[in-house]
Amino acid sequence: MATGNRTEISEFIPMSFSSLPTEIQSLLFLTFLTIYLVTLMGKSLIILVTLADPMLHSPMYFFLRHLSFLEMGFNLVIVAKMLGTLLAQDTTISFLGCATQTYFFFFFGVAECFVLATMAYDLIMNQRTRAKLAAASWFPGFPVATVQTTWLFSFPFCGTNKVNHFFCDSPPVLKLVCVDTALFEIYTITGTILVVMIPCLLILCSYTLIAAAILKIPLAKGKHKPKSNNSPESKKLLSLSYTVVTPMLNPIIYSLRNNEVKNAFSRMVCKTLALRNCIP
Repeated sequence: MATGNRTEISEFIPMSFSSLPTEIQSLLFLTFLTIYLVTLMGKSLIILVTLADPMLHSPMYFFLRHLSFLEMGFNLVIVAKMLGTLLAQDTTISFLGCATQTYFFFFFGVAECFVLATMAYDLIMNQRTRAKLAAASWFPGFPVATVQTTWLFSFPFCGTNKVNHFFCDSPPVLKLVCVDTALFEIYTITGTILVVMIPCLLILCSYTLIAAAILKIPLAKGKHKPKSNNSPESKKLLSLSYTVVTPMLNPIIYSLRNNEVKNAFSRMVCKTLALRNCIP
């Protein structure tokens, strides 16, 4: 329903894969489905193994379980809908569905940043402290996601409902708004700085202090000024990397190359299958 130059939008149309031939979309579906299943299997194994083995009840593995659960949720919010779109060839998503996807994208993303920051200090935690820090890591996701999503989807939308992305991310949805969004953009930039930079600084501080204490080397200061590429296609590729590929690789990075986790997994398999000669 149109009113003047404004349009009441009841659904959105993500446009990322709609222009591709059906054969390519089918190949993408199989590729993303394989990655998604591998990711779920890897995360589930991490959670099961670290829960089942008493030797992996340290703070590091406690937070690794939280990180795995968050990444499973993050992956479910983005990839599950994308797979459905590729399979059914239906690219539409309801207004509420788009808002819900945006909300949980913010929530899981913010919580993951703070869990990663908390993991950098696992060596100085006891059991009570780690539970409180885990709760504190999850909490910022609620206000950030609530404020940003509610504010974004309270704007009036004009004309097209086509989102130039493969999910309802804030920047492409914001381009469909037909009023001044300067204040919202200032809030978004400020929130990004606080949510991303503070955990990064905490992690860097922790690792720098550890390195300085062990190696006894002077701290070096350096400047790094990354070059930004603002093209929509590059943003889509970047989004694919951190929403699809990175969650699949994290179990390998954090766990499967860790001897403690591999030994615990072997013990769990041996006990489950009642095999002899298990790793003690």
